[in-house]
Amino acid sequence: MPLPKPPAQRASLLSAADFDSQSAPQRGKRPQKTRAAVEPHAPAVVELYDAAPPTGAAIAKSVPVIPAKPVVAPRKPQPETRARKPRGNGPATLFVLDTNVLMHDPTSLFRFEEHDIYLPMITLEELDGHKRGMTEVSRNARQVSRELDALAASMPTRDSSGMSEGLPLNRTGHREAGGKLFFQTNLINVTLPAGLPQGKADNQILGVVQALREQQPGRDVVLVSKDINMRIKARALALPAEDYLNDMTLEDGDLLYTGVLPLPADFWDKHGKTMESWQQGGLTYYRISGPMVPVLLINQFVYLEAPGAASLYAKVTEITGKTAVLRTLKEYTHQKNAVWGVTARNREQNFALNLLMDPDCDFITLTGTAGTGKTLMTLAAGLSQVMDDRRYTEIIVTRVTVPVGEDIGFLPGTEEEKMSPWMGALDDNLEVLSKTDGGAGEWGRAATNDLVRSKIKIKSLNFMRGRTFLNKFVIIDEAQNLTPKQMKTLITRAGPGTKIVCLGNLAQIDTPYLTEGSSGLTFAVDRFKGWPHSGHVTLARGERSRLADFASEVL
Repeated sequence: MPLPKPPAQRASLLSAADFDSQSAPQRGKRPQKTRAAVEPHAPAVVELYDAAPPTGAAIAKSVPVIPAKPVVAPRKPQPETRARKPRGNGPATLFVLDTNVLMHDPTSLFRFEEHDIYLPMITLEELDGHKRGMTEVSRNARQVSRELDALAASMPTRDSSGMSEGLPLNRTGHREAGGKLFFQTNLINVTLPAGLPQGKADNQILGVVQALREQQPGRDVVLVSKDINMRIKARALALPAEDYLNDMTLEDGDLLYTGVLPLPADFWDKHGKTMESWQQGGLTYYRISGPMVPVLLINQFVYLEAPGAASLYAKVTEITGKTAVLRTLKEYTHQKNAVWGVTARNREQNFALNLLMDPDCDFITLTGTAGTGKTLMTLAAGLSQVMDDRRYTEIIVTRVTVPVGEDIGFLPGTEEEKMSPWMGALDDNLEVLSKTDGGAGEWGRAATNDLVRSKIKIKSLNFMRGRTFLNKFVIIDEAQNLTPKQMKTLITRAGPGTKIVCLGNLAQIDTPYLTEGSSGLTFAVDRFKGWPHSGHVTLARGERSRLADFASEVL
């Protein structure tokens, strides 16, 4: 491409009137703030004349030269960070935190949005008493102490006046916290009812709440505690008390994602006109578009059971825009598709075995009442893929060691020997699986048991941090007793080619301060739903025995 021609004549200079009109500020436009307004200096003036002008030359005038503005690419408008509007028009609520809230969630200081936090001095004393040890509670207490130390180090003054005025909670990088942190800096004389002893820590905290309500009558003062008895005593004294609900994944356990969706009876009438179907690999695929597509999730199971019509059992494999692809399932209810001798006895078990045998599903959660076959199906699927398919190298089984009754003390032996009393369910299911091979004889079954035992490793949760599992089939039993932090620690141990299966019954939580809404199993089910490489099934029907089924219903 040729370059443009150079100019053939000199440019004419601006006259004085034109220059004044160009430099004058225009009406209706806001003058831009330049650096010259901050640092004023004399404009650059260039004398446009020669010392000895030639004959006939025009009289040159002294004209100030306007410096050329650099060409700057237009900036994209940055979104303004607007402060979140408070919920109420009055002063922020003052929350008095109990010690168990801090030890339950170390980041609870920054979870109260624009409201303020008050810590009594007895709370700091109790934190100091729990900071020693290697338990989860001790680690949380140490983390809270570090957070408090970082907030105290950000005080503008070194005397106690900074603490009395409150420490902004967002100084350590937690922008979601818009309130302040107050410490108890002076002695509060409180008169509690005669029935409450003065020396107990819980009663001292109740006294602090009562004194704060008297000192600040125009402000809401609320006690936050995980201790049910503490909240009952507070309400008996006419003091507002609440549970710590920020870690609740769901407020109602009935709203938990089940992984199974029944289709309406008129499903084919509404979706059959625009439906496409094809067969691939012995399975049938359906591409649908209609009102059911927005409510579907990937790896969710759907079924249609109508009298007088063929039943449909399928799994959602793809969602693209307003269309979804359903794929029929492999029937594990037939003996020809038995997994290590185990067949599905009901609809949900068939769904679970389809997930457990799917190599594309890396994370699976199974929930249900006692006797629904969670451990048996998972162990059978693991043995089939380890021994027959060679997809994984070994099975790793772990669980939370929370006793139902009184603790029996220290257990002798190695790590696996210490964990063996907790793995009674594993031994029972292995005994059932070993009986499925009826033609091998007594010696054959003994040899099979030894081979199976060599492929199963029992590990403790206490030594999981820092490990990486490669091509392993990991079973986490009794996962309902895990906290969300412990669940994250376990799931992040997975390396390439590893499948993790979490089993649990949310009605049998033994860990203190954990509920159905705050359990790590509920947390994992809610966070992983819809991910293409995970699946969840809630097993509804028990298959252990008629006695166990009747007991789970009436007891």
